[in-house]
Amino acid sequence: MKNWLKKKFNTLTKSSKKQIVPRSEHDISRRNISRGAQAVIKKLQISGYQAYLVGGGVRDLQLGGRPKDFDIATDAKPEQVHVLFKGSRIVGRRFRIVHVRQGREIIKVTTFRGSHDQEDSLNKQQSRQSESGMLLRDNVFGTVEEDAIRRDFTVNALYYNPEDGTVHDYTGGLEDLRQGVLRLIGDPETRYREDPVRMLRAARFAAKLEFDMESATEAAIEPLADLIDSVSSARLFDEMLKLFQSGYGERTFFQLRRLGLYKHLFSQTEWSLTDSAKSEQYHAMIVQALRNTDARIAQQKSVTPAFIVAAMLWPPLQETIENLSRSMPPQDAYQRACQQVIGGQLSQISIPKRFTITVREIWDLQSRLPNIQGKRPERTAAHPRFRAAYDFLLLRESAGENTGDLGAWWTDYQRDNPLPSPAHHALHEEKRHKPRRRRRPQH
Repeated sequence: MKNWLKKKFNTLTKSSKKQIVPRSEHDISRRNISRGAQAVIKKLQISGYQAYLVGGGVRDLQLGGRPKDFDIATDAKPEQVHVLFKGSRIVGRRFRIVHVRQGREIIKVTTFRGSHDQEDSLNKQQSRQSESGMLLRDNVFGTVEEDAIRRDFTVNALYYNPEDGTVHDYTGGLEDLRQGVLRLIGDPETRYREDPVRMLRAARFAAKLEFDMESATEAAIEPLADLIDSVSSARLFDEMLKLFQSGYGERTFFQLRRLGLYKHLFSQTEWSLTDSAKSEQYHAMIVQALRNTDARIAQQKSVTPAFIVAAMLWPPLQETIENLSRSMPPQDAYQRACQQVIGGQLSQISIPKRFTITVREIWDLQSRLPNIQGKRPERTAAHPRFRAAYDFLLLRESAGENTGDLGAWWTDYQRDNPLPSPAHHALHEEKRHKPRRRRRPQH
């Protein structure tokens, strides 16, 4: 977008949509805000700074939810916030924020962002963009009005002041909340080029809130989806956790595929879901894995990304094994396929080794589960990943894979043979990874 047009849009947005909503006209109550967040805001305000609760916390409070995390926006610079709060840490390089510890709670404090236009910036070295328009550094500070325009979606650009109970809305976010609309602030192409992850966030918020995307917000995604490939693989891992481990992974999966984004996260899996003869079975398996994960999160049970990754990559693993088995023994084909599929995935998303090891263990156990003669079941059940492997077996069966009722056999086995406790497995894991001491040679 041309600079003059961008300025015109910003001026129109500020003048036509800015409103300060009194406590009597919104649904946010201070009682639902953590004491830590209120304490941080109060200290900043007492020290002479502006400070507001901002972002998803305000959005979810207005929708009647109970946010777990609270973000604060202020005109205090990161260094000034750091001085005010002992034990706080300035983190980030591309986008500097301050983590303020309040008991067990970590409050994220950001400074109001200003325009990143190089011609307008008074501090050019703090703002840098790539040739494609991606923001490489974004630490130009501004006013609360400028900060609102710099945020991604209107529903995330609401500012709540606990002191007087007002909500400051600069982009029409409250109306979009009422209408159930997800709308990007500014020109969609420009904003997606600044940060391609915003396309993933659009899919995630549409799934989480069950909102409809505004037409321009959605229309710009598919033509620009290739920009996801320029995002660092480490950052995409963090985004993957938010997409699939926030309690609405199933709906997010459908959004990602509908918008043409999923293939930029799991390209091998996308091929299996599109071009394989078993695509329906593979699709059912992944959907069930995400549904089970959502249910566990709703029950406040632990989840691991390793299980989701194992399910996502199972389809391309099976396809690769089948192809390689034409020219090598089955076990060799399996080992080679594991290397190829995991290696290919790591080129897109930087999955930590501790999770890829677990993925391999879940897969390896699938070939051991059919061995139910003699003492083999006992040894298999003693494996630290047995429970995950058993769940994975049931997942395969639920998608229509024929295992000869193996899941029922292992269900009965566990009923008749209590498994080692999680504490036992934890101790086993600790011993397994503990470095061995070398014996000193005796003289």
